[in-house]
Amino acid sequence: METLLLFLISAAAIYFVLLSMGGKEEDVSLAERIAPGGGPPEKKKESLLSVFAPVNEVILKKLRLKPYYQQRLYFLRKRYNWTPAEFFALKFLSAAGFVAISLTLGLRIGPLFWLGFVIFFFLPDFWLNAQVKKNKEAIRRWLPETVDLLYLCVSAGLDFLSALKWILRKSRTNPMLEELKVVLDEINVGKGRVQTLRDMSKRIGIPDVSSFVQGIIQAERMGTPVAEAFTIISEDSRYRRLQRGERQAYKSPLKILIPLIFCILPTVLIVVAGPIFIRFMQGGFPKF
Repeated sequence: METLLLFLISAAAIYFVLLSMGGKEEDVSLAERIAPGGGPPEKKKESLLSVFAPVNEVILKKLRLKPYYQQRLYFLRKRYNWTPAEFFALKFLSAAGFVAISLTLGLRIGPLFWLGFVIFFFLPDFWLNAQVKKNKEAIRRWLPETVDLLYLCVSAGLDFLSALKWILRKSRTNPMLEELKVVLDEINVGKGRVQTLRDMSKRIGIPDVSSFVQGIIQAERMGTPVAEAFTIISEDSRYRRLQRGERQAYKSPLKILIPLIFCILPTVLIVVAGPIFIRFMQGGFPKF
């Protein structure tokens, strides 16, 4: 019975490895990657994770986790096109892989086993959070430059949509321009501009982008020039970026304490006190 269980779990782990190697999406436009609700659409091409999707759909609805994973998986759309149900299946397969390795190594079922099971179950979440943080940081970094380009185009006489099209056609792509490309694609298929910008702000979930969207909407409602709004938004985003850099600089002394205490200080103690300790153990200190 244990051999059969080990075989089944090992097969699930092999499926997980195959999925990791072949989970790339096809080259489609950004408009096709975005569902009307702002998240990734259902995949056209089925994968091995789709086998577990129906059961995971029920679990996600019961736990009310589908919108959460749908918003976060949006940032993985360039490399993977997983649905929340497929990602939840990935979590189960990760835990199954740990069980297979544990049974192979002869690990007994106990507190250590269940601790490892929980860690491997949430391991895809840790990876997903790291990818989301990385993408959001890239968007924050490129936002001021993108706003400056929009400001130059609008100041030259173009409207917002024409400036956006010109920048997307002439500039090198970056994470912020990719989000604006989504906005332009949704506007081209008939979605309102204000609603599209609000959906982008909600989808990304970054305060800097929310300020950018709110500035454009207020400029349109109040009738003020959009170029002035872009100037304020650019200065504000750069000031926020400066504040984030200062916060990271203030945290660096605390972060360096860990390698200082556990790596550098023990080495210094060994070099300084090691010969004295060896001399004392061999025959004590000489008498004067």
